[in-house]
Amino acid sequence: MAIGNVTPDSFYAASRLDSEAAVVSWARQALADGATILDIGACSTRPGSTPAPEEEEWRRLAPALTALREALPEVQLSVDTFRPEIARRALEQFGPLVINDVSGGCEAMYDIVRRARVPYIWTLRGDLDLPARTPEMQDIDLILDPGFGFIGSTEADYECMRSLDRLRAYNKPVLVGVSRKSMVWRPLGLTPETCLEATQALHMYALAHGATILRTHDVAATRQTIKLFNLLGS
Repeated sequence: MAIGNVTPDSFYAASRLDSEAAVVSWARQALADGATILDIGACSTRPGSTPAPEEEEWRRLAPALTALREALPEVQLSVDTFRPEIARRALEQFGPLVINDVSGGCEAMYDIVRRARVPYIWTLRGDLDLPARTPEMQDIDLILDPGFGFIGSTEADYECMRSLDRLRAYNKPVLVGVSRKSMVWRPLGLTPETCLEATQALHMYALAHGATILRTHDVAATRQTIKLFNLLGS
C-alpha cells in the first residue's frame, strides 16, 4: 500500500502531493514500483497536529480521487479518513474504496462500511484482543491494523510489534504501517528522511510475524524487502 497525502503538513514531506497532476504522477510511479493499493489522505493525523476542518478535508480529497479515477480507473484506492461523512461521500461519488480509519472507528463509520460492503482498516491502537471482544465487527470486511504510532509511546509500539503474531488467530489480513515513523527513527537518532533502511528492517520482522499488507512511503524498497522475504519462505 503506497502512501500519498494531499495535505501541506504530513510528517514526511516527500509524501505531500500539491496538485492533481502530482497525485497522478505519484500513483503511476507507485504502481510501476509494485504497489497494489493507493492510500490517499487529506487530513494529517500526525501526533500533535490540528486536524483540518471536515470541508477542507473534502476540498482536498475529492479532486485527488477524481483525477485518479479518470487516469487509473481500475486501481484499488484507499481513503485515509476518520470522519464518517468523508467516507460516505467518497464511497457515493467514487465507488468501492478501502476505508482506512486510524481512529478505531465509531458506530456511524461501522454502519457505512457495513452497508457499502467495502474493506475497512480497523486500527486497534495496540489492543490486539479487541477483535475477540467485539464479535459484531465480524460482519465487516476487516483488515486489522495494530496502530503503530497511535499506541502511546515508542516502548508500547515495540511491545505491540513483539505481539504481532497474536493477530494471526483472527484469520484477517493484517496491515502494518511503520514507514518512517518515530518508532523507527527516534531510537536510532535519525529523522523521517534518513530511516529508510531501518524501516525495511521492521518490515521484514512484520512479514515474518503475520503482516500481509505493508503501508509504505517507499514502494520500490518495500517490494525488494517482500521479494527477499518470499525467497526465504520458499
